[in-house]
Amino acid sequence: MTAQTHDTLTLEPNIKDPDGFYAELLATHEGLDRDESEALNARLVLILANHIGDRDTIRAALEAAKPAR
Repeated sequence: MTAQTHDTLTLEPNIKDPDGFYAELLATHEGLDRDESEALNARLVLILANHIGDRDTIRAALEAAKPAR
């Protein structure tokens, strides 16, 4: 298994109409309490990870998403 770095991920803006995407994301959370919103985010992460399918890419994304310490 090859260790991947952030260089293997697309971290620059790559979504067509990012403002529209953000508005859709916020709208999806409308009316949810904090627990429901966190559960939605967890389901979304799992759905997208399944779509990506490649464990090395997912591992690199997890590392990239960690807060800096």
